[in-house]
Amino acid sequence: MFLIVATALIGLSAGMAQAAKAIGADRIISAATGDWDKDGNADLALLVAADENSGDDHSVYIYLHDDEAGRLTLKTVAANKVWGNLGIAGQRPFLTALPNGSLLITSHNESIGRDRWEQKLTVAYRNSDFVVAGYTYTSYDTLDPDNQTDCDFNVMTGKGTAKSKPVAAKGETVLLRDWSDDRGQTACGNG
Repeated sequence: MFLIVATALIGLSAGMAQAAKAIGADRIISAATGDWDKDGNADLALLVAADENSGDDHSVYIYLHDDEAGRLTLKTVAANKVWGNLGIAGQRPFLTALPNGSLLITSHNESIGRDRWEQKLTVAYRNSDFVVAGYTYTSYDTLDPDNQTDCDFNVMTGKGTAKSKPVAAKGETVLLRDWSDDRGQTACGNG
């Protein structure tokens, strides 16, 4: 059992190291700094563009300051997680550092078609990893003002509101790298 776990960890570490080396500055869409692990040192999150013509969504790389190494080290990669069209204004995703030490990942469509929406994932550092702590989704139809959605809930407790009414889902701890937007849409009653 130990050998299997050790082999998996070595493979994960090698994969993350390879991914970190492959990031060119021209692929960075957005960056945010904050103290994600609350150790008093600045940490870094990068939103990295998917390879052109791959059909993939964009990825999030999160680095923590390592005192022993004296530098930032890659802690997690959430590959193929964030939708966005970089060539169109109103569809570019971005990262924001929140004052409480969390990270906000925003994707949206504010420019194309009649269906406009915004999705926000609040990411927090818990138990030595990054989890999706909150999910917020709003949408509206530019041709039908009565067709609107608003949903905001705490993923960890499962409590929140949708269309201004209380909702309850199963509270759970979901690692950012395991997150699927379908989870949030289902809790909001849209899935």
